Amino acid sequence: MRAIVQNSVGGPEVLVIADRPAPSPKSGEVLVRVKAAGINPVDGSVRAGYYPLLGEPPFTLGWDISGTVEAIGPDVAGLKVGDAVFGMPRFPKQAAAYAELAVTPADEIALKPQGIDHNHAGALPLAGLTAWQGLVGHGGLKSGQRVLIHAAAGGVGHLAVQIAKARGAYVIATASPEKLDFVRSLGADEVIDYTKGDFTAEVRDLDLVVDPMGGDHAEKSLAVLKDGGVLVSLLNVHDTTRAKAASRGIRVERMSVVPDREGLIELGKLIDAGKLAVHVAKSFPLEQAGAAHAFLATRPIGKVVLTV
Repeated sequence: MRAIVQNSVGGPEVLVIADRPAPSPKSGEVLVRVKAAGINPVDGSVRAGYYPLLGEPPFTLGWDISGTVEAIGPDVAGLKVGDAVFGMPRFPKQAAAYAELAVTPADEIALKPQGIDHNHAGALPLAGLTAWQGLVGHGGLKSGQRVLIHAAAGGVGHLAVQIAKARGAYVIATASPEKLDFVRSLGADEVIDYTKGDFTAEVRDLDLVVDPMGGDHAEKSLAVLKDGGVLVSLLNVHDTTRAKAASRGIRVERMSVVPDREGLIELGKLIDAGKLAVHVAKSFPLEQAGAAHAFLATRPIGKVVLTV
C-alpha cells in the first residue's frame, strides 16, 4: 500500500510517499480502506517535533479517517466488509491514517453519516469529537445557556458553534474580520472581531467558554464567565488562572480528545438531521500531504483533507 511517512521531524517537506506492507487486523480490529484522512493542527505539531506524541520518526501521521471496511478480525460484531465507516482511532497513539489502508479498533469507529461523502466525514472526527466532548462532556452544556466559542471559524470552532446551537445555547463567537460572515452563517447569535479590541469588553455573565488558545487567553476568559461557570481549555492552563477561577467557583477543564464511538454516533445524528455541516476548505491527494500541511498553516476556514 501507499502511505505517507516521515523519517525526521521538520517542515512539510519531510512528508513523503512510500510503499509499505499492508496491515492486517487482529482481534477486535478492522482493516479500513481509507477514502479520506482529515488533517488537524496536532498533526503539524507532531510532524515538526513540537509535540512528540509518537516518539522519534519514522512514523505515519493521521488520526481522522473515513473509508470502507476491507477486512474484519476475530471478535468483531456489528460491522461487515463494505460498510462505510469513520472515526478517530487510537489517539494519541499512532493510527497511521495517511495511508491507503489503516487498522483500527472496531469500537473506535462508527458507520459514516449518510448525509455526507467520505471527504467531509474524514474531516469530522477529531475536530467534531473535540467540540462535542468539550461542550457536552466537560462543559455540561444545557439548553438556554450562554456560551463563548473562540476561534469559531477553525476546525473545532465551526463545529462547536453548530453543536452548541443544536443543543439550544445562545452562542457568541470570536473570529478575524474576514471570517465573521462565515461564523454568522453557522448560526452564531453574536460575533466578535477579536482584532478590534478586547473581547472582555463585549460580553459578560457567560455560563461556558471554549478556549483553544490557553495561556493568558484562558485567564482573560475568566472575566466573561459568571461565578460558577465553566472554562474548557484545549491547552494547558496556568496555576494562577486556576487559582483565580477557584476563588469564584469557576470550574476549569483542561481537555484532550479521546476516541469515542458514542460521540461519533451523536455527531452523525446531527449531520443527518441537517443540524451540523463540515466545511472543507480544500482537499489534496495523498501524495501532496506536505502541501496540505503548508496550506493548513495559513489558518483557512474549516478543515483540510487528504483524499486517498
